[in-house]
Amino acid sequence: MMAMGMTMLEKILAEHSGSESVRPGDIADISIDARAARDFGGANVVKHLRDHGLSIADPAKTFFTFDCNPTGSDQKYAVNQHICRLFARENGILVYDIDKGIGTHLMIDQGLAYPGSTAVSTDSHANILGAVGAFGQGMGDMDIAAAWSKGKVWFRVPESVRLTFKGRFPALTGAKDIVLNLLAQFGANSLLGYSVELCGEAIDQLSLDDRITISSMATEMGAIIILFPPSVEVIAWCSSRTAHKFKPVYSDPDAHYSADYVIDASTFGVMVSRPGEPHDAVSILSVAGQKIDSAFIGSCTNGRMSDMLTAASILKGRKVAPGVVLKIVPATDEVWQECLEQGLIGIFKEAGAMVSNAGCAGCAAGQVGQNGQGEVTVSTGNRNFPGKQGKGSVFLASPDVVAASAVAGYITSADSIPDEPAVFKTGIPASPGKTQSLASTSGITKQEQAEGRAWFIRKDNIDTDMIFHNRYLSITDVKEMGQYTFDNLKGYEDFAKKAKKGDIVVAGKNFGSGSSRQQAVDCFASLGIAAIMAESFGAIYERNAINAAFPVLTCKSVTELDLEDGDLIRINFLTGLAENVTKGRSVRAEPFSGVQLEIFRNGGLL
Repeated sequence: MMAMGMTMLEKILAEHSGSESVRPGDIADISIDARAARDFGGANVVKHLRDHGLSIADPAKTFFTFDCNPTGSDQKYAVNQHICRLFARENGILVYDIDKGIGTHLMIDQGLAYPGSTAVSTDSHANILGAVGAFGQGMGDMDIAAAWSKGKVWFRVPESVRLTFKGRFPALTGAKDIVLNLLAQFGANSLLGYSVELCGEAIDQLSLDDRITISSMATEMGAIIILFPPSVEVIAWCSSRTAHKFKPVYSDPDAHYSADYVIDASTFGVMVSRPGEPHDAVSILSVAGQKIDSAFIGSCTNGRMSDMLTAASILKGRKVAPGVVLKIVPATDEVWQECLEQGLIGIFKEAGAMVSNAGCAGCAAGQVGQNGQGEVTVSTGNRNFPGKQGKGSVFLASPDVVAASAVAGYITSADSIPDEPAVFKTGIPASPGKTQSLASTSGITKQEQAEGRAWFIRKDNIDTDMIFHNRYLSITDVKEMGQYTFDNLKGYEDFAKKAKKGDIVVAGKNFGSGSSRQQAVDCFASLGIAAIMAESFGAIYERNAINAAFPVLTCKSVTELDLEDGDLIRINFLTGLAENVTKGRSVRAEPFSGVQLEIFRNGGLL
């Protein structure tokens, strides 16, 4: 009997695990070609390595990338960056410092990642490498420490889904619109935990920058990665950037997919995500005319040269509307320098925009892009979770929509820019936005059963900014983390004050979506939370919890427990039996897998 073919990701993982083949559900040790830590996660990686007396497996494959706070505007970031620099000097590790730009882009541009390769980073958008047909994954600082020390990480092979596009995308429908259309169709958790391959004539014609934009939002869709079969152009570009010899990977004709979708590209249109959820994407016609206070062009999703050229083509000869602030941040210094050489910096400044040095900008608390309470922003970023880019409201859109809106003073498309901009009326008081908040708890025991008071949070898609906001990311002491748990989750701002040791958190779908930050797990351990049970978890979050020996269990029927806050709940990690002791009801959750149990009994991955 002949073996069934493999998907793109299965072939990459098989190659890097020394296996002839792998199948969904297999757990394998994957060798990692490029291993990176950013400035906020890097200090934690160093701490893990030092605390456990671990060495670096291969310094030539190990990197720091400082992209969260390249302005050096925060003392705690500055301290953490210096910790990383000192460690790098001691161990011969290359640092892409504050002048270089976004780490995931540098991996592509510097040839650290290439078709068929593997890479990990403390950046949750490391799956952006799917744009070149590589396996990239964001992971927590414990995972990265293990990768630095062993050169490998354990990984569960995911199911694969294929999206085949028929027809052509309409005019004005760019890469950002494509991914927002996909988010509108699939939401934040329909593709949760899947590897997604895109194919079809319309996909083959996409540029590398287009592919980067789409792959960068796999995380917002809950997917492990969005993979593009490398085109001739992408292969040639990657060959010019890397010294590594590589062989592009393509799925086998008889590869198995859990689902196969055919999508009519001609039905796509210009889209905007409404504040709060990237997947709340609607036609721009639904929000056209919304007055804005500020606009942002940049991030790992839309900070490439093509994005800058698009913005410049709209801003040239025009001015940003009175009272509106436009911030522009190229993804890398290479893009910044090219903008300078081609005269784009002059166009931006003449239009009234502020241009900053390369980096993550609005997605990180330490650089331009944050907005204030009550402020309405239209942004090219990948996330608009409450509190993620400040305390205001954030609409997500393409670079041409953002540039056009900055000129108009309200949300509009590039073909509908008015002759005169909208201006703010005087005498009307601003309406302050509501401050969002979070609340959460966690704690671990080495017992294989937890029993405690339930916190039943009836919400889906609770992201890591709601759990542990990015303004606290410079904290490295776990003991200090608990007090900030859920202080950005509306209705649970006081969770940390009310939570008791041994409590159990129960939630809906896609708990822990968003960033790769380990703190979103550690804050629960800091409070003494005994376990978290949810209908499903964000893939990176689940890994982080497993690696930290913090109990997380998936239960698709949590509602059958008829839980109320305060009910006594008991969960057996080995059998998956979950009981509402107070009401005498029970369901089955997924028990610990073999690797989860091994790590749990070991007290953690390290």
